Amino acid sequence: MCVMYSEKQMAIPTAILTPDAILASPVVADSLAEAAAQEPNGVYTVARTFKRDHTLMLDEHLDRLEQSAALVGLDVHLDRAALRNALRMLIAQTDFEDSRFRITIPQETPERIYLAIERYKPVPPEILAGGARCITVQIERHNPAAKTTAWIAERQATVEAFPTGIYEGILVNEAGDLLEGTSSNFYAIMNDRLYTAPNGAALGGIAQRIVLAVAPQVLPVERTAVNVNDLRFLEEAFITSAGRGVVPVIMLDGQVIAAGQPGPFTLAIQERYNAWADAHLEPL
Repeated sequence: MCVMYSEKQMAIPTAILTPDAILASPVVADSLAEAAAQEPNGVYTVARTFKRDHTLMLDEHLDRLEQSAALVGLDVHLDRAALRNALRMLIAQTDFEDSRFRITIPQETPERIYLAIERYKPVPPEILAGGARCITVQIERHNPAAKTTAWIAERQATVEAFPTGIYEGILVNEAGDLLEGTSSNFYAIMNDRLYTAPNGAALGGIAQRIVLAVAPQVLPVERTAVNVNDLRFLEEAFITSAGRGVVPVIMLDGQVIAAGQPGPFTLAIQERYNAWADAHLEPL
């Protein structure tokens, strides 16, 4: 637990937080994705740091983590000061400028909280500047309001099968409604209005909360999912997640959106999102 992590090493820092101590973890992995396969089933949240040891809306992440636990039958009340201390300790072992971290509450032993951090990798500049290409995927997310580790396993095969050049998959239900990404929230702009799936139909993202706070300054917002039949009418689209912020989407299922480049509404929301985030950073 005291060895300094560098990029040359493979194993990322991991730990188990109990009510009494921070313990060594049996998980040995070189990424959060690899660590997830070794962690127990349960609920989780993923977030990132800024300026090495600052976070954004961490309490909201932990609120949602407790809510996810309740949805799978667990009564969890997190010791937030201890969690923050454990995360600071793991970060201190690294030379990461910024980190991406996961907190996992196991279904069977919720008192033993798994922690893992990796070096934060920002969205490729060419994706932010030129937009992402996405496809629709027809996989069902059971209990979408809960962020469960089961979903990581369920989506893995779908993500691994993305064609070359596809950045994200957008979940479509039987009615053809575009609900959310495999690891993001999805938004569409049509008739100068912003549409995104309602509560309960998709996981409520932490980044989504920021979008819903700033987007009304740009255009009206509707908590309604657009349909695959609307694709040709979309003026713009984008996705969000806590680790990526606002990412423009310029193609979906081969349908070019916004003339193949990030649109003005998306860029305006992205600018406001980034400003809001900068203004609300807090020390870990």
